[in-house]
Amino acid sequence: MASVSDTTSGSLSRFDLPGFNLPLNFIPDGLKFWNLGQQLLRSRSLIYQTPVFQSPETGLPLITLRELRMLQFMNQITDKPDWCVKVFDQEIVAKWRNEALSSSEYMSEKMVDYCIAELQYKAKVYEDTGVISVFYGDVIKSDSAIPVWLQAELKALVAPFENVPARHLDWHPGSGNKVLDLVHPSLFPLVYGQTRILPSPEFTTLEDCISRCCEGIVLPIPPKRDRFLYDCQEALFSQKFQWLPCDVDISGDDGVKITSYINNLHPREHSNLYATIEKIIARCIPLWNAALTPLKSIHYKPLRIPFNKVIFDPDPQFTDEEDEGPHQEEGEHEHMFFDRRFEWMEQVREVVHPEPGEFIPPPERVGDVDLRRDYSSYDGGTWHVEGQLNEHICASALYYYDSVNITSSYLAFRQRPSTADADYPNIHYPQNSSSWLMKVFGCEDRKPAIQHVGKVDTKEGRLLTWPNILQHRVEPFTLADPTRPGHRKILALFLVDPNIRIISTANVPCQQKDWWTTEIQRKGVLAKLPFELRDQVFDEVEGFPISLEEAKEQRLELMEERKEFALRTSKALKNELDMSTTVKAALLSAVPEFEVTANRGQI
Repeated sequence: MASVSDTTSGSLSRFDLPGFNLPLNFIPDGLKFWNLGQQLLRSRSLIYQTPVFQSPETGLPLITLRELRMLQFMNQITDKPDWCVKVFDQEIVAKWRNEALSSSEYMSEKMVDYCIAELQYKAKVYEDTGVISVFYGDVIKSDSAIPVWLQAELKALVAPFENVPARHLDWHPGSGNKVLDLVHPSLFPLVYGQTRILPSPEFTTLEDCISRCCEGIVLPIPPKRDRFLYDCQEALFSQKFQWLPCDVDISGDDGVKITSYINNLHPREHSNLYATIEKIIARCIPLWNAALTPLKSIHYKPLRIPFNKVIFDPDPQFTDEEDEGPHQEEGEHEHMFFDRRFEWMEQVREVVHPEPGEFIPPPERVGDVDLRRDYSSYDGGTWHVEGQLNEHICASALYYYDSVNITSSYLAFRQRPSTADADYPNIHYPQNSSSWLMKVFGCEDRKPAIQHVGKVDTKEGRLLTWPNILQHRVEPFTLADPTRPGHRKILALFLVDPNIRIISTANVPCQQKDWWTTEIQRKGVLAKLPFELRDQVFDEVEGFPISLEEAKEQRLELMEERKEFALRTSKALKNELDMSTTVKAALLSAVPEFEVTANRGQI
């Protein structure tokens, strides 16, 4: 339906960007199938398989229910204080073992043995890194990546955003005044047909991004055909909006440096917060590497419980008891009898559940995802992945920096297995038999192979990262003491796929009318005019820069568009859409945003 540029990524400049000098649906040419960006594009959670992509996609493996239970058990253990010490204490381990074996959620002796051995290995890794891989994907958690002093620094610098008159609080639309947006990328986003972009070879800086407001050319609205990818029947890209990431330099010896403004965070008034966010980004990068590195290999991690053959015990198909089960009735057609007997066999068959072998420590990983390379750029929530395809988000990081008077809250994850695994091609099973699917994998025949991987406690001080091939959802939580107020505060960072640079705040001077107004007044351009005339001049400026009122109207439109996109994503996950469709990958943040290349990145 739509053409995709064949431009070779090596010949592109920093001003060849999707939606500006390149088609909106541009995908870098020449990426190996194992490269991160191309893998993410093959993921069923991101872009559905099309005839163009014949090599394996970055789907996750189909996991047995027993292995999922093992992952959840290890996640629970690693939430315990001093678990990395206690896991070597035989008395404590014996207690954990007894609890696991007597739990209503079944675990066998071999499953527990494997988990303890793996936890002892992970304890040694944790001592060196402070990082734990929780679920396939990989979902990574750390309670020590952000030190207490940095957490306190962030709390202090964010406080002024909350200590404002009630009329200035920006409650998230539709949240019933339960979600307060302090800095959010949906406000003042890139708007095709309105946003101004600087032509080559110009970039904005933290120093001039406001004074250069209104410079540049209006970014044209992309043609309708660019909303589609290859022969997809669903529009995957937005013709209207894109979140604006900021550029980040990670090449220097003195750490991470944000080099273009964080959208909606004033670079001069909040310069101290910029410095704090830089420190947090620096501590997110190792966790992003841990989350994304495994995806460089299609079969990146051996299953703890491989399953390749269905065995039943008992299996009435091979019983010697002729009187067992239904018999053919007089006059009954043979086909009807066989169907009736097969249905009985499916009911009485018991699948033999597989067991894990011995835990073998994985080999040391050579290399990781190089974010420096020169390619860049309540009631609970709904299942979603972050951003639209315009943003090319490849990984998320959530830092839970403040929690007061709330019950335990969790972030749940679910996945759809890779196309190769979803059809069970490597499992030998009796013809037409499907009763084992629910018992072994929790899936039903001819229904979506969606697996609920598990959930992670989002306690204060925890940093979570995961690749954007997993759907996630905030689980419900309440006030611990209903008579007192409570809150949970989050810093969200979204990483743009390092294989593709997108339009960022380095290309787009500030669009905020109030920032521009303050800058004009600061420079004394209208100093000779009376205050009344100055206000009149600013009030009569229309179209651009964008007023807060107009930005809030555009935010509602953006949110509605993304709500529809999230719905299509979930339907696609459930096989309710044409499978020649597509869905997502990108980088940004709900408080910052940065981008990554040979010396830079985007968030």
